[in-house]
Amino acid sequence: MDSVFSELSLVIVVTVVVSIIMRLIKQPLILGYILAGLLVGPSVFGLIHSAELFEVFSEIGIALLLFIIGLGMHVGEFRRLGKVVLLTAMASLVSITTLGFVASKLLGFESVEAFVIGLALFFSSTIIIIKLLTDKKEQNRLHGQIAIGVILVEDVIATLALLFIAAGKEGGGFDAAQLYGLGSKLILLIGLLIFVARFVVPRVSKYIAGNQELLFLAAIAWGFGVATLFEKSGFSIEIGALFAGVALATSPFSQEISSRLRPLRDFFLVIFFIALGEQLDTNNLSSALLPAAIFSAIVILIKPIVVTAAAGLLGYTKRVSFKTGINLSQISEFSIILVVLAISEGIVGPELGSIITIVAIVTIATSTYMITYIEPIYKFLERFLDIFEKRKTKHEAVTRHARYDLVLFGYQKGGHEFVKTFKQLNKPYVVIDYDPEMITPLEHNNVHYIYGDASNVELLEEASIAQAKLIVSTISEFRVTEFLLQYIEEHNPDAAVICLTDRPEKAIELYKLGASYVMLPHNIGSEKLSSFIRRSGYKKKEFSRIRTEHLEYLEAQLDLLEKRERHVERDLGQAILKNLPSFGVKKKS
Repeated sequence: MDSVFSELSLVIVVTVVVSIIMRLIKQPLILGYILAGLLVGPSVFGLIHSAELFEVFSEIGIALLLFIIGLGMHVGEFRRLGKVVLLTAMASLVSITTLGFVASKLLGFESVEAFVIGLALFFSSTIIIIKLLTDKKEQNRLHGQIAIGVILVEDVIATLALLFIAAGKEGGGFDAAQLYGLGSKLILLIGLLIFVARFVVPRVSKYIAGNQELLFLAAIAWGFGVATLFEKSGFSIEIGALFAGVALATSPFSQEISSRLRPLRDFFLVIFFIALGEQLDTNNLSSALLPAAIFSAIVILIKPIVVTAAAGLLGYTKRVSFKTGINLSQISEFSIILVVLAISEGIVGPELGSIITIVAIVTIATSTYMITYIEPIYKFLERFLDIFEKRKTKHEAVTRHARYDLVLFGYQKGGHEFVKTFKQLNKPYVVIDYDPEMITPLEHNNVHYIYGDASNVELLEEASIAQAKLIVSTISEFRVTEFLLQYIEEHNPDAAVICLTDRPEKAIELYKLGASYVMLPHNIGSEKLSSFIRRSGYKKKEFSRIRTEHLEYLEAQLDLLEKRERHVERDLGQAILKNLPSFGVKKKS
């Protein structure tokens, strides 16, 4: 265990050093992770000896990534994209596999090897696409939804491809009975997930959510358990983890689960990229460079054009089509697995391993740059993309998470009064509460809500706090309110903020942090403030007068209190001096 710990520690140290250098030269950190993997691998320092352990870590990172993405998915939103997703995936499958096959034959590969290469070039990286989309907060944009839909179709095709290759070893081939059995298993698994999500999860989730550690562990158990069940049934871990997340997507606790799992996901994803770089074998590098360069060009240049053309023919704008194509401009971790399995079964030669690994690293690195700088690339190429756009195009979809003008933190302590006002104002609003006991009354009163912690940055981004016009917090914990005000001041300084505290001196501190009004016990309460909002509106400037008056009142009261305390201290000191002899102490002359 000590050697494994030391090994992992050294790998992380090298990764941190490389990542700092990449940050200094303003390069994507993903490239730093891959480069670090190359350095710690057998080609350079040879620090990794527990390769199987790193593979397990990689699988955990991928499973967590897909599970979190599933938590944010609503099946209905992807249902309408079924046509474009399926047709785009099929167009890419036929064209890229065919082109890869032809290029491979021209390079002297056998027909079976050429087919495996063509198929490997077709798959796009689930982990890269989703990681970069979530980093840019574009997973719910139309091009993000289409790209995610396409890679889900690719994952299903990859599962079938792996089964074909495994069957090739046994010599029996892949018959219709196997396909029928696979389909039957998928239907049974989905049915089981629907049943559990509808009838079991609601009964136990509120009890589990009452303890955050238990919620965290239960979420991991569910995600990994379902992923393992899918794997044992002949599917990939990725598909199982995704379905596990989708099953909980409608749960009121999905956002809280997602935000708590993200730090864990990020660590294991770093290990995945390190393991990817570690797989590169520099011994066969020279002979692999030419075919790898040709195959990389097909993936980076031709695949985006195919996807852009397919989406454009289906009526989507050139912007949506182009961005979808760019997101798919790399090969997948499935591609490496496919080739490695084919090599182990003797279907293809061992040299393909180095070639596909180089293609993976080159295309992942290049697509990372392309996705990161997609806007300037699009602006540069925009005039050339008109040929991919029909006159009549489909509108870009809005993000799933609606923009809320009014946000309330905490429902129990007078929050219901503000909700009444929000409804009367007829503006989009949301209530954020961390008490699982509040879920029932919120649902009963048909109140829009998000379950989560106000001090969680991911939650604040999810609730679009940066676009809100009025934010009300009935949370009494000063540190939470302080954090909330600092976040709002940084991301949305024009918003009006009403908050709560129980001490005048703390109220003054909150005013200094930018609060528009601070509620205190025995002062203006939620009912009067609600009336004021209905009468005067909720713009920040409307609170200026009452804010100034309240702050002056509090400062005067605090000064008066301090004067009284000084008088008390003085009188107490004089009394003590007078009575010193009675305590057995002699006064000094």
